[in-house]
Amino acid sequence: MEAAGEEERDGLSVHSPGQALPSSASSLPKEQSQVELELRLLEALEIYPVVKLQGIHRHFVLYGLMEFLRRSFDRHFSPDEVLQLLDRFYNLETLKPDNEEGELLNQEDDFSLPQSFFGKEDS
Repeated sequence: MEAAGEEERDGLSVHSPGQALPSSASSLPKEQSQVELELRLLEALEIYPVVKLQGIHRHFVLYGLMEFLRRSFDRHFSPDEVLQLLDRFYNLETLKPDNEEGELLNQEDDFSLPQSFFGKEDS
């Protein structure tokens, strides 16, 4: 009876086609590379903080993250790939640039020196 208990669990036989044996040989490298990628991304965030993805430096920070990953894995990473990786750890919706920021940067004001700057010269 003991052998029957070992072979059957929850009404399924251990040899049942419904339960595939885990194939660690095929899934391990993929999982391991994903973990390695996430670890490298977290290392890069020590240098290029996510908070700066919100400000005027966001493109430089994203480029820095892309370059760090490229050097770590010797392959190209697109900005979308990096943002997808970051989205796993952070809510990137909160980092979207405000419209006000764009308006402030594009606002032009006339500049002129004050009249006091053009004081009378003693010759």
